[in-house]
Amino acid sequence: MLTIDPRKVFFIMVKAREFDAKVDAEELDSGSNPTDDAGLAILEDYADDPTYEELLSAIASLNEEELDELQALVWVGRGDFSRDEWAEALELARDSRDTRTPQQLTAIPLLSDYIEEGMSQLGHSLEDYEIGRL
Repeated sequence: MLTIDPRKVFFIMVKAREFDAKVDAEELDSGSNPTDDAGLAILEDYADDPTYEELLSAIASLNEEELDELQALVWVGRGDFSRDEWAEALELARDSRDTRTPQQLTAIPLLSDYIEEGMSQLGHSLEDYEIGRL
């Protein structure tokens, strides 16, 4: 059913989870250091933060077939399609793909949750894959 390497999908899911965890920056130049603030500033979203670029790059590096499957996974995970409707979700993803699909995917709130649920619906679990090898 799924031709994309699940490791690629889970890598994107982990990157999306990192991006989703970001919050608006409290202080633009607090003068604090990570030792004093327990490293919490890493969760703050700054314009020059590479987290978004890493996520976008990982999605944009997919070939068309993989990108279509990722889009269909998100739709299955969000409940727009069931596991039994995978072929229809994949067909719609193919029909709606354009050059902005990677950016559109990164703009989806809870992207990582939808990917995880979609993978679960198709019988794949993050625990089945070695995290260190992602």
